[in-house]
This record gives sequence, C-alpha cells and structure tokens, in this order.
Amino acid sequence: MGDLISTHLDEGKREVITARTGELMGDFGRLYEQQYAVALFNQMRYDIEGGGGPQPQLLHRKVPLKNKSIFSGGLFQYLEENKKWRNRFLFIPDSYNINYYENKQAHDRGLHPKGTINCAGYRVLTSMEEYLELLNTSLPGVKAKVGSSPFLKCATQFPLILWHPYARHYYFCVVTEKEQQKWNAVFQDCVRHTNNGLPEECKVQIPAFTDAVRLYRQAHGHYGTWDMMCGIPPQILANLVMETLLPEMRDLITPKLKGKMHERQRNWMLISDAVYGLVQSQAQAQYEAVVQSCEAGRPPLETIIRTDMDQIITSKEHVTSKIRALVLPKAEKLLKVSIQPYISSILEALMEPTSRGFFEVRDLFFRELVDMSKNLLNDGNKEKLGEHMEKISMLAFHPVKMQSCYEKVETLSLEGLQQRFDVSSPSVFVQRAQILMREQMDDAVYTFEQLLHQSLEGQEGEDLCKTIQRCQDRVIKKFDYDSSTVRKKFFREALLQIFIPYMLKQLSPTCSAELPRFQELIFEDFSRFILVENIFEEVVLHTVMKDIMMAVKEAAVQRRHNLYRDSIVLTNSDPNLHLLGENPPIDWAEEYGGGQEEEEEDLENAGDPEAQKRRRMKQVVSMIQLEGSASVLPNESCLEVPAVDNIPEEVTEVRSDASLSQNSEKHVPNGTKEDVNRNAVEEKPPTNGSKLKEEESTTEKSLQDTESKSAIDCAIQEIENAVQEEEHELRTPKAAESSSSKEETAAEEVDSAPNCQERAQLNQAVTKKDTPSSTQEKPLDSPVTEAEVVTASDQQENHIKTSTQDSRMEKPISSSQHDDSGFQSPTNEEAGEENQTGKEECNDSETGEDTGKGESAHMDHQ
Repeated sequence: MGDLISTHLDEGKREVITARTGELMGDFGRLYEQQYAVALFNQMRYDIEGGGGPQPQLLHRKVPLKNKSIFSGGLFQYLEENKKWRNRFLFIPDSYNINYYENKQAHDRGLHPKGTINCAGYRVLTSMEEYLELLNTSLPGVKAKVGSSPFLKCATQFPLILWHPYARHYYFCVVTEKEQQKWNAVFQDCVRHTNNGLPEECKVQIPAFTDAVRLYRQAHGHYGTWDMMCGIPPQILANLVMETLLPEMRDLITPKLKGKMHERQRNWMLISDAVYGLVQSQAQAQYEAVVQSCEAGRPPLETIIRTDMDQIITSKEHVTSKIRALVLPKAEKLLKVSIQPYISSILEALMEPTSRGFFEVRDLFFRELVDMSKNLLNDGNKEKLGEHMEKISMLAFHPVKMQSCYEKVETLSLEGLQQRFDVSSPSVFVQRAQILMREQMDDAVYTFEQLLHQSLEGQEGEDLCKTIQRCQDRVIKKFDYDSSTVRKKFFREALLQIFIPYMLKQLSPTCSAELPRFQELIFEDFSRFILVENIFEEVVLHTVMKDIMMAVKEAAVQRRHNLYRDSIVLTNSDPNLHLLGENPPIDWAEEYGGGQEEEEEDLENAGDPEAQKRRRMKQVVSMIQLEGSASVLPNESCLEVPAVDNIPEEVTEVRSDASLSQNSEKHVPNGTKEDVNRNAVEEKPPTNGSKLKEEESTTEKSLQDTESKSAIDCAIQEIENAVQEEEHELRTPKAAESSSSKEETAAEEVDSAPNCQERAQLNQAVTKKDTPSSTQEKPLDSPVTEAEVVTASDQQENHIKTSTQDSRMEKPISSSQHDDSGFQSPTNEEAGEENQTGKEECNDSETGEDTGKGESAHMDHQ
C-alpha cells in the first residue's frame, strides 16, 4: 500500500496539494480576521444589552457522560493490509470516537488502540449493494461489468460499513441480525454526535469560523446547506479543500491506475485517503496560526469596543437604513413571488416527522417510569430504586433505546423543494432534530432525578410509588412546554437556512455591485466592526423573518401540532426547581447500595489508577445477550463484555396485571413466601416485558406444582363428578335443586383453595362447565334461579376483592393513558375518580340484575 501511495503521489502532485490548500487557507484567513472583529463586537454588545427568550423549565446536565462509555464489544473487521477478516474489540468512550484493539485483553491492560475512527462525515451502511452503488460514483465514467466480483467479500451476511466521500472506509460484520441492529444504532449515534456542528461555548471563534466558511462558499457560487459542514474546524476546512481539489487529482491519477474495475476503485480510495490526510494536517496548522493571531490582537479591539460602543451602534444603524432602502423593494418582491407560496408546505413537511419524534421521546420517558413503578410495587425499597434509576439516568444516550425516536424524524422529506431552494439533502435538519430530541430527553431525566432525590429525603418505602408519580407528572408538564419551545425555534432556524441562501443568490447579482459605496459612510476607526456584506444579509434576514414567525405562530395554534401557544407562559412557575440544578450529580448506585463492591475493587486496584478509571467507566449500552449457546460466535467474534447492564436493549410492554405476585405473596404459606418473592422479583430483569411474562408463567407453574397441585386435582375431580351427576339429573324435574347444591359445593371448594390462583382456576372451571351454557342462552328478562344467585354472589365477592387490589396497585401508575392532543397526563385526582368509578361498577354488579354480564366481566378480569 505504501508503494501505491508513493507511486501516484509523487513530489509534483504533493506540491499541487500544498499549493491548493495554501491558496484556500489564505482566502479563508482574511475572511476569518474580518469576521472575528464583527463576532467580538456582537458578543460584547449582547453581554451588555442582554437577550430575551423563554426560560427553559427543565434542568440541564453539564457533564452528562462523566465516567461513562457508550459501548464496547467484539466483531469482525476487514484489514486492508492483508485483505483478511480478523477479530477486533471496539471501545467507544464518551467522545464518540471508535477505538479498535487487537482483543479485549489489550484494552483492559491499557494499551494504545490499533486505530481510532472519527465518524465526522461518515455514513453507516448495512448492505453491500448500497456500498457498491456509492463506490461506483467515486470514479465517474467507469462502470463495473455485470456479474463482476467485488474486491471485498463479506464474511457474514450482516455487514456494517463506514463510508466517507474522501477518507478511508471501514468494514465490519457480525453474525446475527440483532447484533447488526445494535451496532448500527451505536455507529449512527457516533456519526450524529460528531456531525452536530461546533461547540457553542466559544462565543467569538465559532461564529467567526462559520461566517467565514459561508462567505467563502458564497464567493465561489455555493449557496444553501452543506452536508460536509461537520466535525472540528480542521476537518471542515479539509472538506472545503477536497471539494475542488479531488476532481483535479482524480483527472491526474485515475488514468494511470491499472487492474480490474474494483481493484482500481480500491486503489483510488487509498489515494484519496492519503490526499485527505495531507490536506487536513496542513489546514490544521494554518488554522491554528490564524486563530492565535486573532486572539493576540483581541485586547486592543475590546478596548475600542468598550470605549466607542454607542458610536459604533449609531454608525451601524445609519448604514443599515441606507442599505435597507436599496434592498428592501427587491427583497419584498422576491419574497412575495418565490417565498411566501412555499412557506406553509415546507413548514408542514418539517413539522410532521419532527413532532412525531418528540412525541416518541415523551412516550419512551413515560414508559420507562411506568415500568419502574410496576417493578417497585412488590419490592419497593430504596436499593431497588437506586438500581432502576442508575439505568434510567443514561436513557438519553442509549442509542438502541432512542432509535425508535430517531427513526420518526428520518422520514423527513423535502422532495420537490430541494432543487428550487438549493437544499442538498434533508440530512442536516434530520440530525439537528435528533440532537435536540436527545437533549430534551436528558433534561427530562435529569430533572426527574433531582426532584425524586429531593422528595426521597425522609420518605418511607410505602410512599415510593406515589412519590415517583408526583415527580413524573411535574416533569412531563415541563417537558411539554420545553419541547414546544425547542421545536418552534428549530422550525424558524430551518426555514431561515432554506430561504436566506436562496434570496441572497437571487439578490446578489443586482445588489453586490452597489454595496462598496456604503463603506464610505463608516468611520475608519469603526470599519473593522461594521461590514456592509453582513449588514446586507441582516436586511434580507429581517425581510423574511416576519413571514416565518407568523407561519410558525399560526401552526402553533393548530391543535394537531401539539405546540403550546405563546400566550401560555410558564416562566418562573417553579423557581425552586432551578436551585436543584446547582447540586452535584447523583450517584444512585453508591448512595442507594452497590458502593461496597466498588470500594472492594478499588482497594484491589489501588496501585493502578488507570485500571480504576476503566472499571468505573460504566457502559450506557449493554452487550447483546444471544439466545442459545455461545458456539454461535465462531472464533470468539463477539465476546460479551462483563460490564454494567445499564439499560436493556429491548422495549416491550409489561403486563398490566401486576397483582399476580401481590396476591401470591398474600396467600402463599409462610414457609414458601421467601422463595416465591425470590423467583418472582429478584431474578427477573425489572424492565424487560417479555422476560416478566416468562417469569410470571414460571412462578404460576411452580406454585401449582409445589403447593396446590393435590388440592386442585381433588377439587377438579369432584367438580367433574358433580357435572356428570348433574347431566344425569337434568332429565328429572328436580334438576334446578341438584345443580344449586352442587354449585354450592363447588363454591365452598373454591373458597377453600389455598391461594388466589387456585380460586381463579376453579371459578373458571365452574363457570365453563355449569353456568355459561344456561345463562348465556337465557333472555335478560327471564327469572333468576336460586343457583344463579348463589353462584353470582360468590363470584361477585371474588371480583370485588381482586378489583380492589388492582385499583390500589394501579393508582400510582394511572397516568399511562394520556391525551395526545394536549400532552396532559391524568393527575392523581383523576386517577382516584377512575378507581372510584371502577368500585361503583363492582357494587352495581352485586345486585344480580344481570348475572351473565357479571360473570363475563369476572372471567375477563381473571
């Protein structure tokens, strides 16, 4: 591979690469120096004047992934050096860079990784067909023959490929579809995080950088959104260079490539990666030099701004009024003809998938809390609560859990509008919306943590579910308000990103030639802080901003979008809540149990601080637990990582009838109560619905086999005998009396059953074999026999008991039903009214007016 690079990238071509990169960086450096002074003035003015905007209701976590890692595990990786597949261990820290090692032992010993992948600009592919289609576009004019074999043959049928237009490609594969889905979600999260743009902490450098890049592209005729505006500044600048350099290098090198079609494609990818590396290293060095130069000249600029702030603002307003008089008539005409007819349709295309994604975030947060409440009903101590909360605390950063939310937004399509408004693809808006969804989820979880931790001080275990319910209702109301505010801001910014470049492209040919004359109106001392190009763009922005604000406001009023109207203001509605944001993060495992094991391991690894740090890095995502034997993975391709299983990867609904373990605990004899609790509660994963059902069925089976098998068999045998005698005696006129006596006997046997499960089975046996055949066919106005009255009274008594238990159990989690139109979950008072209604229905059924209806309701309840 080294010979290939050195052969095609000789000294002459390297000089061309250096010259093109230096030329671009020179132009960029001049723009950056101009925009740096403007950004510094804007920041200092903002600090003095301040800015408005609604205050968020949810708390924000400052360092969410402290001592956490995203994922680690093993899979197959294709090595370019020897063209073979090898086992590799991947570890993804909180930086979302993918580190791959020779094996897990190399990572545990603290060795340097074999390589690190920065996912900025990459795409995750899960099929060879999609990859080969993109590969064929790398060398235009050269197509592979039909039936020709590619240079890469995947070891399994579940590949995972990281594709980049300029950099090296990475090939992985796993052995099951479930593994592929999990790794795909993890890789997508890495790409999403690194593509999230630049950090907002740098209030001067980042605005100066983005404005300089945008103005450079506009000077070369490139308006609109840009997919490769991702990564750190040196990566973005390298992408900017490769946009024009790569076609030139391709024309010079590809005619000299030898071999078959796919071999030429592979060689060209290696050459492109080498060129990209050279460009990025040079761009990084020159960018750092420009930033250092601007930072060194910052103090005198700040002195001028503080001294002449009022004069600079007055001068800028004077020039703005002159430019507005020139631009406004043309901009309003363009706005009326080419922008206003499309605002509503584009806004609708943005709102539908984005709102569905935020609704799914809300539902996921709600389901996790409901599952936690259900699992705490039977064993509601603070130690179990700490285990659950440790898992929920990282819910926003669990790629598999959040995948259902992200998929809702991926349906966003601007088809038909992309060419008109020069939008390359909707991926920019999709990834931004997904990042906002993750932030809102983490804010909701963090706020719930703080409220719950404050409420638990001095609370007993019996009030645990009620405390969770109260905190849940408060957080969901705040989430509704904040998510509405975030979405409206996102819609406004997205519309501006679509319309402003289009308007600038249409107005620049007629307005740019007249702009230089306005520079003469600016004093020379203020000319570094006032640029006519920036004022021109501000005038265009204010022209279209009014229509965008009006369109978003009208959409917010519509009930189907579930956006709060501007008249609903919750600012400072909960002032004491924001005081909790200053509290240190909560370590649920250490505070509510589990800290002793960590202290013991810390003592063992006291001499190795790196080992302690690696051990404390708990994983957000657990490894896939494969069904069946471990022999499915050949050559240890996907070793399971012995890390903390923070959040199970599957989300299934838990059976709402949680009274099974409650009732069994009440009726099981004292000698077996501890065993039943251990089987029904401690062994099952708390939030996995499918496993809950399996464990509940196992519990039922063990109860029947160990405690009540003989009693049930005897009771059923007697009932069968009674049925046979009844069938014989029905031919006589005294059939009613005999059936009444036998039903009384069966009812007595039901009452003598050792637990509620036996009673439920016997009740079903009685109703199936005795009463339904006669009561279902009887008209509603027919007289009720004595036997029916006796059977109905026994069944209603059992029904009232179980209904009362269910109502007590379901009260803390009664908010599982909510109004989608208004984002409002039922309060505790509403839940109490529902339970009271259920009790009144049970009391009505005691009158025996409709025996068949009461019996069918009883069977449905069982």
